[in-house]
Amino acid sequence: MPKVVVLDPLSPEGLKLLEATGSIDYEVRTGLKGEELRNTLRQFDGAICRSGVKITADVLEGNSRLKAIVRAGVGVDNIDTTAATRLGIVVMNTPSGNTVATAEHTIALMLALSRNLFPAYRSLLEKKWERSKFMGTELAGKTLGIVGLGRVGQAVAERALGLKMNVIGFDPFLPEHRAKELGITTCNSIDDMLPEVDYLTVHTPLNDQTRNLIDRPQIAKMRKGVRLINCARGGIYNEEALLEGLESGHLGGVALDVYPKEPCTENPLFGRPNVLCTPHLGASTEEAQSNVALEAIELLIDYFSTGAVRNSVNMAPLDPKTLEGLRPYLDLAYRMGLLMAQLDRNPPQRCKLRYEGEVASRETRLLSAAFAAGFLSQALEQSVNLVNAEFLLRQRGIELAEERSAAAGDFSSQIIAEVTRQDGRSTVGGTVIGRSLPRLVQKQDFRLESPLEGIMLAMYHRDVPGVVGKIGEIMGRHNVNIAFLSLGRAENKPGGEAFGVLALDSYPPAEAINEMLQMEPIHKVIVVQLPPRGELPSWLAVGVPRG
Repeated sequence: MPKVVVLDPLSPEGLKLLEATGSIDYEVRTGLKGEELRNTLRQFDGAICRSGVKITADVLEGNSRLKAIVRAGVGVDNIDTTAATRLGIVVMNTPSGNTVATAEHTIALMLALSRNLFPAYRSLLEKKWERSKFMGTELAGKTLGIVGLGRVGQAVAERALGLKMNVIGFDPFLPEHRAKELGITTCNSIDDMLPEVDYLTVHTPLNDQTRNLIDRPQIAKMRKGVRLINCARGGIYNEEALLEGLESGHLGGVALDVYPKEPCTENPLFGRPNVLCTPHLGASTEEAQSNVALEAIELLIDYFSTGAVRNSVNMAPLDPKTLEGLRPYLDLAYRMGLLMAQLDRNPPQRCKLRYEGEVASRETRLLSAAFAAGFLSQALEQSVNLVNAEFLLRQRGIELAEERSAAAGDFSSQIIAEVTRQDGRSTVGGTVIGRSLPRLVQKQDFRLESPLEGIMLAMYHRDVPGVVGKIGEIMGRHNVNIAFLSLGRAENKPGGEAFGVLALDSYPPAEAINEMLQMEPIHKVIVVQLPPRGELPSWLAVGVPRG
């Protein structure tokens, strides 16, 4: 009988479910750390935790028994997933249990900020009666802008629409037809949305693309008196820019539940007029804690009773032999997904993968899942891998289709990915050179060969003399080394349209990009960042959990 340890307090409903299985033995041991935690984990087959316990690499070191860890919640920052992966321990989370609680807290902060609830109550505590001082603003008829229309963003939109607000949003991975079904008007970019909003809320993960997503330039684009709310992750708003916006009077209010560093007990925003802050209460409801506990325990029950792995953040459902043979093409498909997500930010409607040659006889559904994992990896807060990628893609209303042809084209094996968006279709082709080198060999009708790794600068231009030399001169002046250059022409003759890829050793500064765009032959420049050569996502770096 598997033994499971509960490392953080869980709701009684969750523990009752665990006890009712009859097929799992469990103990509750909370408040553990260091050597005590390490020794405890060596005595159990599974573990359930929340955010209190820290399961670090040192407490996992040498553990040959533990098979699964489930985080009752979304974030797995307190679990060293790399160490767990290396030891063959599957890590799962519960991304849906907090949805309603976080959405309701967002609405609560909007209402409290708009009706001055905190300063009004504080005034009463000071034995004052100042009705005229706390004139509020109604939400009805106002425009709410939502950045990130995933599970929580959609739940916020639903509630705002019930309050008779106008809801507009931006999410590069929510098709327009799905947004219309939800009653949301989509915008082509965040900058397009900002001048229209009375309230702005963000529901995205925190990563290199979203850190300081709302900064001084974005605040300047908003109308005076706009109110900003953040129940997602600290760091998406630049807090210094918020402070300046409040001091200048441009911002009408700020409500925060999350901070760049937590716990946070001191902050320049605390105590300021028109600011309302809470200590990361988004998921702090009895119902949410019950939901995540029940979901976490169901994940463990399924894992130990059937071997099913759901909501995994680090594992692929493959046996080692299959994984080893498929790994180079999984890496290729994953990198192609990352590439296409960055080359075009407009909302996708359909993804189609065509497999040509020998690769068509492989497990192509796993390859399609790897593409989807790369395609979604920078858009979602939760980890995306082979287990959940297709589900998450379809959940957003994006179709995933496959075609297979045993006939080989220019290469013995080739993957062609096509993404359909409202404004047209984008196509890339890739192959594996040698044993494990992923290569980009096609972009639309342009044929080329470029490594799919590191920093890639993609440019659309006319094929005329002097372009390459001028680009080299610009990059040299900005101390950016060009490691590789590949150009492709739609028609094999000079003067026509061309597509080029530069592999760079460092990220080009904005000044260099602007200089390139000033060149008459260049139409468009996009900088894409892919993993370095040989670097694999954790779910691809290992096989399956130990049995």
